[in-house]
Amino acid sequence: MTTIKIFTFNALYENTYVLSDETNEAVIIDAGCYTKEEEEQLKNYINNNNLKVVALLSTHSHVDHVLGNAFVKKHFNTKLYVHKIDADTLRGVKVYAPIYGFINYQESEQDGYLEEGSIFKFGNTSLKILFVPGHAPGHIAFYNEEEFYIIGGDVLFQNSIGRTDLPGGNFETLIKSIKTQFFTLKNEVKVYPGHGPFTTIGNEKKLNPFLN
Repeated sequence: MTTIKIFTFNALYENTYVLSDETNEAVIIDAGCYTKEEEEQLKNYINNNNLKVVALLSTHSHVDHVLGNAFVKKHFNTKLYVHKIDADTLRGVKVYAPIYGFINYQESEQDGYLEEGSIFKFGNTSLKILFVPGHAPGHIAFYNEEEFYIIGGDVLFQNSIGRTDLPGGNFETLIKSIKTQFFTLKNEVKVYPGHGPFTTIGNEKKLNPFLN
C-alpha cells in the first residue's frame, strides 16, 4: 500500500511527492524544494520514517519542478529519471531560472529515461508511465493501476488544466492527452497534480470547464 506525502514548495507552490510503501523504499517525484528550510522538511520526513530513496522521478522539467533535483541527487545518492524528450527542457532551466527569481538554482542532469508504457517499480509498488504532452513536450504521469491514483504533474488540475503558453506547449495536444490517457481510466482514480489539491477522474469529467 502506497503512502503519499505531499510537500508544497517554492514561490510557485509546486507539489513535491514522496511515495513509499511497507518495504520503506521510496521515490521522490518532482523535487521542488528550493530553500534550506524546504530541503530540511524533505530530509526530515525521509529520515524520521526510515525511508530509503531509490529514485528521483520527474513528470516534466519546468523550473518549479526541478529546483531540488541537485539536492536530492546528492543528499540521497540517487538517480534522476525523465522522459527522453524532457531532457532538452531540463537543460534549458539554467537559462531562465533567474528570471523567475531562482538565482541559486543548481543544474542537474538526468541519469536515465522513462518510456511510455513501461513500468517503474520500487518496493512492492508499480507505476505505469503515461505519455501526456501538451503542457511540456516530454511530460509523463505515473499511474498506479492497483491503487487507482496518478501523480499527474501539470496536466489536469481540479477544475482546470495545465497552461500551454510556455515553450513547447500546445492546447490541442494537452486536451488529447487528457482525453486519451486520463479520461479512459476509472472515475474513482485520484489525480495528484503538480499544484493545488487532488481531484478524481470522475469529478473532472463532470465539472472541468475546459473538458466539457
